[in-house]
Formats: sequence, structure tokens, C-alpha cells
Amino acid sequence: MRYFLTMLALLAGMVAYGQQDARLAQQYFQNGEYEKAAVMYEKLFNINPDNDFYFDRYIDCLLATEAFSECEKIIKQQIRRNPSNVNLYVTYGKLYERQYREEEAAAQYQQAIANLSKDPFIITRLANAFVVLTKYDQAIETYERGAVLLKDQNIFAYNLGELYRRKGDIPRMVESYLNALDANADRIGTVQTIFQRYFLTEDYDELQRQLYTRLQKNENTPHFIELLTWVFVQRKDYKNALRQVRALDRRLRENGGRVYQLGEIAANDKDYETAIEAYEYVAQKGIESPFYLEARRESLRVKRTRLADGYNYTRPELLALEKEYETFLNEFGRSRITAGIILELAELEALYLNNLDKAIELLTELLAYPNVDKNIEASAKLSLADYYLIKGEIWESTLLYSQVDKAFKEDPMGHEARFRNARLSYFTGDFQWAQAQFDILKASTSKLISNDAIDMSVFIMDNLGLDTTARALQMFAEAELLVFQNRFAEAFRKLDSLLVLFPKHALDDDVLYLKGRIHYKKRDYAQAAVAFQKIVDDYATEIKADNALFELAQIYERHLEDIDKAKELYEKMFVEYSGSTFAVEARKRYRILRGDTIQ
Repeated sequence: MRYFLTMLALLAGMVAYGQQDARLAQQYFQNGEYEKAAVMYEKLFNINPDNDFYFDRYIDCLLATEAFSECEKIIKQQIRRNPSNVNLYVTYGKLYERQYREEEAAAQYQQAIANLSKDPFIITRLANAFVVLTKYDQAIETYERGAVLLKDQNIFAYNLGELYRRKGDIPRMVESYLNALDANADRIGTVQTIFQRYFLTEDYDELQRQLYTRLQKNENTPHFIELLTWVFVQRKDYKNALRQVRALDRRLRENGGRVYQLGEIAANDKDYETAIEAYEYVAQKGIESPFYLEARRESLRVKRTRLADGYNYTRPELLALEKEYETFLNEFGRSRITAGIILELAELEALYLNNLDKAIELLTELLAYPNVDKNIEASAKLSLADYYLIKGEIWESTLLYSQVDKAFKEDPMGHEARFRNARLSYFTGDFQWAQAQFDILKASTSKLISNDAIDMSVFIMDNLGLDTTARALQMFAEAELLVFQNRFAEAFRKLDSLLVLFPKHALDDDVLYLKGRIHYKKRDYAQAAVAFQKIVDDYATEIKADNALFELAQIYERHLEDIDKAKELYEKMFVEYSGSTFAVEARKRYRILRGDTIQ
């Protein structure tokens, strides 16, 4: 027993001593003291002749000190000891290269490849040795010979794809990765990530071309159809992407899930036509599809959003959409399940069809349903309060705003309710209370509410002390309420009276801006542009200047179809008003109109 313990202690001491030598050798190597490191690594290698790390480090030290003869001697000895280790020929070639003996180095590299065995590990290890030396051609040759030896052309396709990527050979890179998918279709997500990370815009052309070629040879390859769909999505060509996913859905006899997901992507990117087409395809599958209800719901929402964003809707289009909402509710009933749809229908009735009474009726019924989602209930109360305000029922409006404020005290929903309540007080002339609320809302977690609250607080502060009666501000607030209530003719008269009673007032640019907004709401875009342009020309340093400039650029882009003018205005926005909250979006719009690819 004593002998065993003694031997165990000696062995532990030797291990500890060996570890100490390895740490010292590593320290010498990292400090560039290669002669000292060489002595230590030679000692470690002699003790552990099968340790590749010690051998490689010893060789690196000899090369660093240009001890070429000694280095060649050690390499030859190692090759005699282990002739099947083809990586030793790479080390030999590296030695020749350091002596500028290129042909002899190349011969060693070829010998390494020629002596390959039918072992995937050895093949990969040799290829990696070439990669470390950035000898990608030899690494490619290694994998190609390995594929022949193993009689599997695609076994190293993924590795080859990476090598061709490093070489910048996009056609061969694409070909290799597609071969890799033929070998293992589960890698499609990884391959997509690689393409997305390294592709330039034009590289997608090559991928699309090769996919078409493969699909022509064999159209029953779902992974290539899926990848082609992905290419179309990257290019925001959702129409062609939809064609592919529908084909895939039919071929695989799926339930429409893939098509539904594409509809969501297209809708988020404002390709409303394709999104609607996708949702309607899913809806046609009937109730057996688990996506049926959501597809019907989303189709309605996208149609409503398309009308709201397009600004060019007609009354017959609005009525047709209203009928679709009614059909949906007749099919699925009116309950907490369909409360979101009822909320949208109420908005359509109130803001587009000017049917306030029906909107109020819909929301009043909705609030009576049991177990309605709290956020939908709060949104319904906010909308109902707005509609009461449009009708002039101030008390009902403030009561509903206050209920939401109380229920969602520290939530953005509550902040929104408090903002609208403060705005109502502003409309009715209670400026001091309104400003106090706006000052509190400056700290809102919602950046949008915070910015609006700051604007309103500063606006009241700037204009409240201009005269002892604050009559000008009162008239302007009344005009804003009239605009909110869609009483545009009365609002124009109120604003004109303000200009007559208070000539050359600090509110002049605000009056002009509000008139521009009225023209815009009336869809008289030419007159809106005139108003905003006058602010840009005559009130460039006033607070509404950046708002007017951004509105003007959007009018030229969306409605007057003068893209060059829109680009000019967007550029002016982010150059001359770089501190504006609109500057980032203006730069983005400018780049899109210029044709840049925006991720």
C-alpha cells in the first residue's frame, strides 16, 4: 500500500511538473521568445511524441528562428514514425514555403492529398490544415478527392460552400450549398442565414438562376421551392413568393400555415394586395384550416389599412368593406371573440363613412359583452370618447377618458387617455390644467405621447402670455376642435377671423399649418402643398417648419407623384433640420426613392 501511494505521489508530481513546463513554454511563445519556447516544446514533445499540439508548436518555434535544417530533420523523423498522418506533408510544405521553395512546397501539398484515406475525419482535418494556411484551392481539392474516395459527391458540399465563399466565387458557393441541401434539407435555415449575411444584392440573381435550373429538372424538391420563396421575400417580391408557397402548400397538402405567414410578412411591408390574396387563399380552405378564422380577420384588417393608407378610396369601396365586416360578424357572432373586429368596424363607420351614431352603438354594445380583453375594452372606450367629442358631448367624452386613465395608471394606454383628456381641456379653453397634464406626460414611457405632450406644453406656454385674454389661443383651440369634428368650413371661418382680429400674430404659421392639414383631410393635396410650402418659405425658423416640410415631401411622393421633388424635400429635411424627430424617417424615405436597398 505504501509503495502504491509513493508511486501515485510521484506520478502526480510528474503531471504537475509537466503542466508547469507547458505553461512556461506557452508564456515564452506568447512573448515572442521563440528560442526559449523551442527548448521547452522540444522537451515536451520528446516526452509526448504523439501530442500534435507540442509538435506543431515546436515546428512553429523552429520556423520563427529560421532553424530550417533542424525543422526538416524533425518533420522527416515524424513522417517515418507516422507515414499515414497526411498533415505532416502540409507542415513540410509550410517549411519549404518559408524558404521560398514554392514548387517543392506544392509537391508536398499534393502528396498530402494523394495519400488521403477513406476516413471523413482525416479528410476534414487535412482540409482544415490548408484553410489555416489560407490555401483554399488545396482545401477544395482535398474535399473533392475525399468525396470520390467515399463515393458521396455531396458529403462535403457544405464545407465546399464555405471555401468558395471565402474565395469570393459566388456561383460555386451557391452550387455547393444547394448540393448540401440535397444531402440534408434540414440545413435550409442555416444556409439562408449564410446567404443573408454574405450576399450582395446582385448575388440573389445567381441563387435564383440556379434554383430555377434545378426546379426545371425536378420540380418535386420542396426545399428548393422554399428557398426560392425566401429569395423572393428578400427581394420584397411577395407576389412571386406567394405563387411558390401556394404551390408548396398544395404539393405537401398543408393547412395554409405557410401561406398565412407570407401574408403577414407582405402586410407588414405594406404589400396589401398580396397579403389579401394570401389570406383569401387560406380562407378558401374552409373551417378545417386552423388558420381560417385568423385569415378572415386579417383579410379585413388589411383591406381597411389599404384604404386608410391609400387615401384614394371611394365611397363604394368603403361600403363594400363595411359589408364584408358585417358578413364576418354574422358568421362568427358578436362577442368578446370578435370584439377587435367590431372595434375596427366602428372606426370605419365613424371616420370614413361619417356614421357616428352607428359607431357609438357598436362600441356601446361591445362594452356590454362579458370578459372582453382589457386592452380592447380600453381602446373601445378611447374611440367612443373620441366619437362623443366629435358629436360635441364633452362630458361623456371626458368621463370615458378618465376611466381608462384610472384603469391603466402607469401604462401607455393610460397615458394616451390622459393625453386625450388634456387635449379636450385645451379644446375647451382650460389651458392651465391642460398644460399641467402635458407636463406630467413628458415623462411617458411612450416616446410618441411624450413628444406630443412636449409639443403641446411648449405651444401653450408660448402663446398663453401673448395677450391678457388669451383670446387668440382660444380661437385657435376652437378651430382645432372643429377640425377634429370634421367641421371644416366652420374651422376655416374661425381661422380667418383669428387672422383678422390678430394680424401678424405668433400663431400665423400655426394657422397656416392647420389650414394645410384641413386641405389634406379633404384630400385637396394641391392646396395642402401650397400651405405647407408657404410655411417652409416664410416661417423656416418657426416650430412648425419641420412638420410642414415633412408633410410636403409626403404629398409630393404619395399624391402629386413628383418623386424628384419629394427627394429634394426629404434631403432638405435631414440636412437643414437634422435635429427634427422626422429627420431619420426623411433620410430613409430619401434612400428608398433613390433606389437604395433598405433592410
